[in-house]
This record gives sequence, C-alpha cells and structure tokens, in this order.
Amino acid sequence: MSVWPAWQVRDDAGATAWFGVRLEFGDGARVDALAVVSEGCVSIEDVRAEPALSLDDLAALADWIEAPLSEACGVGGGAGSGADGEDAGSGPVVPAWPRGVEGQWLVAQKYRAAQEQGVDPVLAVMRATGQDRRKSLRLIGQARDAGFLTRRRAGR
Repeated sequence: MSVWPAWQVRDDAGATAWFGVRLEFGDGARVDALAVVSEGCVSIEDVRAEPALSLDDLAALADWIEAPLSEACGVGGGAGSGADGEDAGSGPVVPAWPRGVEGQWLVAQKYRAAQEQGVDPVLAVMRATGQDRRKSLRLIGQARDAGFLTRRRAGR
C-alpha cells in the first residue's frame, strides 16, 4: 500500500489534509482512494477500483487500509483503542487468529463458505483474519497443505 499527501487547507479551526491511497494486488487488481484527515479523524472521500469492488469488498476496504493510513496521516489509532472494542469511526477489531491446525481449519471453513455464497474466498479469509492478501493466500496454502482444502486444478 502506498500513501502520499495530495493537498492541505488551513483555516482558523485547524487543517484539513487529503491523501492519495493505492493498493495493488499481485493479480493485477488495484484500488485507489482519496482520504481526508480533519479534526483527528480519517474519512474516505472517493474510491476507484479495477476490477470494481463489491459492497462486501468496499466494506472491507477500511480494514485493509486503516492502520497504514492512520500512521501515514499522523492520526492516532490502532486496534482496540475504543472502550467497546472498536475504534472511533472504524469497523470492529478482528480478534487474534488461532495458529496451527485450528487456524488452518478455520481458514478452510471461511474459504468454503465464501465459495458456496459465490463471493471471493480470498477476500473472505482476509476479512476473517484481518490479514493482507499475501498473508491470507499463505494461510489458504497452509490449509491446503494440511488437507482441509482440495488442491487447485492445474492450468489456473
């Protein structure tokens, strides 16, 4: 993920800054967003994606970019800073994902459930684990190696 300052406006109340955000995935997918920081809060003003994001993917976008964007924008954040387990203006905190066989089995469950629902199984694993695409693909591979998922067909 890359984040860069776009522009800033100062007034008597303080400053409002805009940042460009780009996520690029190994499969060629790309998401560009325009984030605004005002009064210590980060908001997304515009999102463009190739290929287009589904509503579920759009909802997951905040989870993908929250920590790196907050860090780049100089806004305090981090998981679990809210009293109810949520940060102000963000989604729920993802609990720690179990390691080993239990985690592999859960990854396989999330993957298969997403396939049955006709949604992207990798994104489902990303949302469930709170990990980026690369780490989620590694977790899926580990679930395959453990025998919880079938091998991918040749020719893909």
